[in-house]
Amino acid sequence: MACSFRRSIAGQLSRVLDLPPEKLIKSISAIPISKKEEVADFQLSVDSLLEKSKHHSKPDIHVQAESLAEKLKCDTVVSEISTGPGTINFKINRELLTKAVLQQVIDDGSKYGLKSELFSGLPQRKVVIDFSSPNIAKKFHVGHLRSTIIGNFIANLKEALGHQVTRINYLGDWGMQFGLLGTGFQLFGCEEKLQSNPLQHLFEVYVQVNKEAADNKNVAKLAHEFFQQLELGDMHALSLWQRFRDLSIEEYIRVYKRLGIYFDEYSGESFYREKSQEVIKLLDRKGLLQKTIKGTAVVDLSGNGDPSSMCTVMRSDGTSLYATRDLAAAIDRMNKYNFDTMIYVTDKGQKKHFQQVFQMLKIMGYDWAERCQHVPFGVVQGMKTRRGDVTFLEDILDEVRLRVLRNMASVKTTKEVENPQETAEKVGLAALIIQDFRSLLLSDYQFSWDRVFQSHGDTGVFLQYTHARLHSLEETFGCGYLNEFNAACLQEPQSISILQHLLRFDEVLYRASQDLQPRHIVSYLLTLSHLAAVAHRTLQIRDSPPEVAGARLHLFKAVRCVLANGMKLLGITPVCKM
Repeated sequence: MACSFRRSIAGQLSRVLDLPPEKLIKSISAIPISKKEEVADFQLSVDSLLEKSKHHSKPDIHVQAESLAEKLKCDTVVSEISTGPGTINFKINRELLTKAVLQQVIDDGSKYGLKSELFSGLPQRKVVIDFSSPNIAKKFHVGHLRSTIIGNFIANLKEALGHQVTRINYLGDWGMQFGLLGTGFQLFGCEEKLQSNPLQHLFEVYVQVNKEAADNKNVAKLAHEFFQQLELGDMHALSLWQRFRDLSIEEYIRVYKRLGIYFDEYSGESFYREKSQEVIKLLDRKGLLQKTIKGTAVVDLSGNGDPSSMCTVMRSDGTSLYATRDLAAAIDRMNKYNFDTMIYVTDKGQKKHFQQVFQMLKIMGYDWAERCQHVPFGVVQGMKTRRGDVTFLEDILDEVRLRVLRNMASVKTTKEVENPQETAEKVGLAALIIQDFRSLLLSDYQFSWDRVFQSHGDTGVFLQYTHARLHSLEETFGCGYLNEFNAACLQEPQSISILQHLLRFDEVLYRASQDLQPRHIVSYLLTLSHLAAVAHRTLQIRDSPPEVAGARLHLFKAVRCVLANGMKLLGITPVCKM
């Protein structure tokens, strides 16, 4: 694959430059394909070799590129060497390129791209990922979808790279809102409704008690007292809260199953109600705790009394806050998992909160605070069903499935599938994920139903359609042709473009592993699907000579395998018929 070609080019460069090949590998990159002209396969940026490149003027770099290229020779691997603006370009022997890439895809299977030298020497790490985190006793809000699918992508990628990953769902299961909910259920709750549709009923109770508390100070007082009882461990209050929690998790597991997502641990803020008191004592012992006139406890992160750098860690009545519980959770996780990295996936509105939590851990003497990372994301706007505004994820999933089923029923080329509902769910989820992952995670974006379901645009539907179409080719022709193949039969421009693109997969995975942005993989897979669509129209299998048909089928199978690998990393289950 690309790494063996890179190694060969690096070997020749190392002899000329007197540098170890390992230092040159990452400077040699596969060239993105061009629609206008056939391009070389690899490029060396001379700039990247010059340690103090800023002291070299552009003409110097061009001259250096020309000079270095003259010292290099073509061999059995490299058939052509040319120069560009500050670069040296390498074209690989075409038959060797075809044979090596297709063979590598077959041999490596789901590990294609991950065995690259770009990842060599990568130490295996213990990674904890905290994501999704819905609030219990509420239906799964659509706002938690982004955290859920982004966290799942990061976990998939880290696992694929060989790291030991622990997926934690840190539920919002503690805090003043449970004082309100507990009081609300005592006032307006109905046992029968709680049994039949628990989260819908608790949602209705919560809305009602909030209205009451706004108008009636006595209700607000009762809510405050109920939360205090929870904090003090009152058995009646705790047993009611525990029921809400258990019913919520049951419901969430069902939703996660629809999304194809699992967790290793269901944790929550409640786990740390006692340990958060230990955090308060530790902060006090270290002289970091300050009491305000209102009786709250704060930590001054600026060290000079800057009000904007004050972080409140305890209410005036002694109850804990979100920040205190997050501190306790981080310390507990380090003791439990001894992680090398811990990643929190939440919306960008919590950026300051995590900066403060990490800073507090540091001043408390925990050096491992530097291993904690916040991956923030932007807001989705305009996610509504036909009925108007929506807050619940299941409504969106149901709507997605319904629309895909309608599209499948209206298209003449739709294959008969065993379970149309399940297929529609997988296609619909792909549509949601690709729309979400196309841009920088930090960007806000406008949700569009029309854009989501285009079958030939840059959408998840298009990826699923391409995968199903290529799978159909294998089913139709595979038996007779998928043995040996003749690389000389795949020298058309459409074949070469696909092979060049397959070469780049390891670099795309490497970039995604560096910045945890799924858009690199999304963009790569969409381009691969467009290339496959063009090739499918022009490189016929039916009525072609057996040798040609066999080679083309190998090419299409390689595309489908890499497409499936990338989709699975993104959290998409590829469909074989649609």
